[in-house]
Amino acid sequence: MLADVGALVATTVKVVNRPGGWKRQSFLWGALQGLLVTFGHFLRNWPRNLLGRRAQSDIVTLAYPEEKRPYPPRNRGLHRLMKRADGQVRCVACMMCPTACPAHCISIVPEESENPRIEKRPRIFQIDELRCVVCGLCVEACPCDAIRMDSGIHAWPTIRRADAILDKEELLSRGELSTAVQSGEGPFWREKK
Repeated sequence: MLADVGALVATTVKVVNRPGGWKRQSFLWGALQGLLVTFGHFLRNWPRNLLGRRAQSDIVTLAYPEEKRPYPPRNRGLHRLMKRADGQVRCVACMMCPTACPAHCISIVPEESENPRIEKRPRIFQIDELRCVVCGLCVEACPCDAIRMDSGIHAWPTIRRADAILDKEELLSRGELSTAVQSGEGPFWREKK
């Protein structure tokens, strides 16, 4: 009985060769191809670098501290808060920006405002730049043009996490007087023109 079970369990192995021959079966051919590409770049750029002459069309890397690539005009930089004509923050703590933020890096604590025209203002406004994914959704969601990302400054390296959390005073220091009209022009804006 055991001999019959052994006959049923025994299987045959069929060896199938990989297509492409030894070049596909060995990793050495792929490594050699990569080394040939690297060596070709070295030979093309080495005499120019040795003699101090570089053709910018051949080399795509930049010597960073000396050469800097210009930022595009719509580059998103660090956040900044805009000010009203009286110097106060434009933010009315409507909570649209923390709601729209996918990274949950904006935290706002509202308080009552002394100005009777404005209901609320932020007592605490913080942005954690290490959590920010620089998507710009907070800028799009803001109904009163209080937050912008057009400062042209990118986040600096920090040693402590607390140094990357920007508070209201620091955000206002980069802000300037906004020319946007608070609450728009009203429902009859077509008739005024």
